[in-house]
Amino acid sequence: MSDISIRPAVAADLEYLVHMDHSYHTDFVWQMDMQNNEHQVGVTFRETRLPRSMRVEYPRDFSSLMDDWLKRSAVLVGENKDELVGYVGLMLGIAPKSTWVTDFVVLRRLRRQGYGSSLLAAAQSWAREQGSRRLVIEMQSKNYPGISMANKLGYEFCGYSDRYYTNQDIAIFFAKRIQT
Repeated sequence: MSDISIRPAVAADLEYLVHMDHSYHTDFVWQMDMQNNEHQVGVTFRETRLPRSMRVEYPRDFSSLMDDWLKRSAVLVGENKDELVGYVGLMLGIAPKSTWVTDFVVLRRLRRQGYGSSLLAAAQSWAREQGSRRLVIEMQSKNYPGISMANKLGYEFCGYSDRYYTNQDIAIFFAKRIQT
């Protein structure tokens, strides 16, 4: 991986960030199964191989992304040789002593090269400075590349929300305790 410097986003970055390719390809999904009876509700997720690779669009409305970023507690961008290579949107106050990763994108041609890991490490540092004790990543249950990365970096599955995104996709959450 090449060097990456990470800094808070400035207004001039936002137009570039909104036009980044936010989509991803996946061969697997986490499929939700629910059993519901009179005295018990059971929910499980299982890894399911798709019949063919699928391109998944970003679940957020691009027309409101810039406005959403202005409401975030922080947006950190990664740069390499004066090129923005990715960003992470962070939000405080969703849960006590927690910072949430609400948006997380790396340029397609640079994925799987460590840039995302560097951005998440910077997000952890930022969250620690804010007094957070854990970092929570939200993503679509279809985002198998993101799920794999979260697991690799020591994040643990901690919940879900059905019909979370405007496109009605399921959000799943992974958390990691931040060392203070």
